Amino acid sequence: MEERVREALEKIRPFLQADGGDVELVGVNEETGVVSVKLVGACGGCPMAQMTLQSGVERVVKEQVPEVTQVVGV
Repeated sequence: MEERVREALEKIRPFLQADGGDVELVGVNEETGVVSVKLVGACGGCPMAQMTLQSGVERVVKEQVPEVTQVVGV
């Protein structure tokens, strides 16, 4: 599951990097389906970071890996 999450994040990464940010995978809890990520660079301090996390990162990861229940920022 972790490898598929990494692949999904690779699809999102170019969009974040275009705005000077990026996303790092912190961990995957396979029992609960919760994925922990860290937004870095410009995304780390952006006031829209939570919306980016939910509307962009979480949506794409859940589409690619249906077992994921939630993506949380740390």
